[in-house]
Amino acid sequence: MSYNQNGSDSRSSYGSGRPGGKFGSSGGSGGRFGSRSGGGGGGGRFGGNSGRGGGGGSFKNKQPGGGLRKPEWDFNSLSPFAKDFYNPHPNVVSRPFNEVQHFLASKEITIKGQAPKPIQFFEEANFPDYIMSEVRKQGFDFPTAIQAQGWPIAMSGMNMVGVAKTGSGKTLAYMLPACVHINNQEPLKRGDGPIALVLAPTRELAQQIQQVAREFGSSTCVRSTCIFGGAPKGPQARDLMRGVEIVIATPGRLIDFLEQGQTNLKRCTYLVLDEADRMLDMGFEPQIRKIIEQIRPDRQVLMWSATWPKEVQALAEDFLNDYIQINIGSLELAANHNIRQIVDVCQDSEKEMKLSKLLREIGQERGFKAIIFVETKKKVDDITKSIKREG
Repeated sequence: MSYNQNGSDSRSSYGSGRPGGKFGSSGGSGGRFGSRSGGGGGGGRFGGNSGRGGGGGSFKNKQPGGGLRKPEWDFNSLSPFAKDFYNPHPNVVSRPFNEVQHFLASKEITIKGQAPKPIQFFEEANFPDYIMSEVRKQGFDFPTAIQAQGWPIAMSGMNMVGVAKTGSGKTLAYMLPACVHINNQEPLKRGDGPIALVLAPTRELAQQIQQVAREFGSSTCVRSTCIFGGAPKGPQARDLMRGVEIVIATPGRLIDFLEQGQTNLKRCTYLVLDEADRMLDMGFEPQIRKIIEQIRPDRQVLMWSATWPKEVQALAEDFLNDYIQINIGSLELAANHNIRQIVDVCQDSEKEMKLSKLLREIGQERGFKAIIFVETKKKVDDITKSIKREG
């Protein structure tokens, strides 16, 4: 891993493997709250899933997003937008190389690419006061590993891939920079789509993300909505038509609304793919690709995944320019190391007896809970009756 520091700039960077750099302009007119200096404020605003593809008779229109036309982007006509808001804290700038390396090793952080130094305390992120007041209110002690390294990258306007297990604090790692990003853009006009888009695989995850967006967006009037399949479209459509800065969506339902013209992604400059590996496992790759086609090419993209299989790597290579990759924990493709896994290969005739014995054993443990997966509804009924019989 190499480390370098440019004496003419207040930033410092380190990393290896992938060349650094940012894609797109960081200029443009400002945001909502004032000056861009000091790490985040910005200029002038304050004053799954459902049916796939549209109808129609052609085969194309029956594919996910088949009714969407791919825009022909003209860079000369695209309005510039700001995406670099990071002002390194003096403590971070002056932190010695050896101390940085020790911190990375202790947190099991591995980086590919030229990245800013990690922070170690919330104050070092140089978030605006409206962010820090909510952080203090939540009572957090220290940033998690993914936040410590992810915030400087995201706030610098860089593309990144974060590979970390569930529960690593990734939602805050992208949501706080999203709020800063939004507050530095031109305010939405009637008919504009969102500035930030978060794609998630399931309704449950999308709703959890929106809760965080509400908590940290309320103090800055950043509006958000959550759209997903299996729920009435009416209220979701009304939110979109009214205008929201953040949309958290499952891919299928978002495709529906895009095809129906109830929202658009022309203003989207901040894209998050949360649990990308799971979305691909669930077959959402065609929808994801169609959605990304609708977003300007110089957007900022943050992709998050618990694993790093070839399919996720291919998606990153296709849609992220000069991205920085962060790994938290092992670089190997592995299951969550916090979970002990035991595999017992047995005959079908043995399964019921073994299950009964296992439930009796682990039933003695404090706080015992169990989930049993089977292939058919009938098997669910049979096992339920068997468990009830045995008490």
